[in-house]
Amino acid sequence: MIGIINYGAGNIRSVSNALNRLSVQHFVSNNCNELNKADKLIFPGVGEARSAMDALIRTGLADWLKEVTVPFLGICLGMQLLFEYTTERATECLGIISGTNERFYSGQSQLKVPHMGWNQIQQNSKNPLFSRIKSGENFYFVHSYYAPIVPATIGVTDYDVQFTSAIQQKNYYGVQFHPEKSSKEGLQLLKNFIELC
Repeated sequence: MIGIINYGAGNIRSVSNALNRLSVQHFVSNNCNELNKADKLIFPGVGEARSAMDALIRTGLADWLKEVTVPFLGICLGMQLLFEYTTERATECLGIISGTNERFYSGQSQLKVPHMGWNQIQQNSKNPLFSRIKSGENFYFVHSYYAPIVPATIGVTDYDVQFTSAIQQKNYYGVQFHPEKSSKEGLQLLKNFIELC
């Protein structure tokens, strides 16, 4: 059973629809006791870091998320919040992975912010999350802040700068892109997380 974490925002409906297409049982909750019953967790992220962290602290999820032992997949903001800090409203995050998220800078180039649309993922290590997915495949992104490349990085994308687009540290997985909006390859990645990770 997959538990989808509800923090008052996020792309919950799209993730739920993708899991329905895969015929995967799931539930949505912001209650730690309920989420403890899940075999795996998905944290769908859309929104702003400070508001998300405030909601996680208010519900007790912030401390709980640091201690979960089941496989966890953070999507977009859900991945960024695994890091220590983001410059988005100077927000302290969960601190599970070392590093700081920065905003794309468009002042000296034609770079459009947010980074929106399809872009390639270059896999820099073999990982079950990318099983049956070739390096260089395109996934769908929508974000203005990006995560640094760190030892836990398993996928890299270039958008004027290279940034982490997929990560794994112990039971924590994260993707900057939206697999639930990334067609066949996105569904394959979700299936991999559910079946292999």
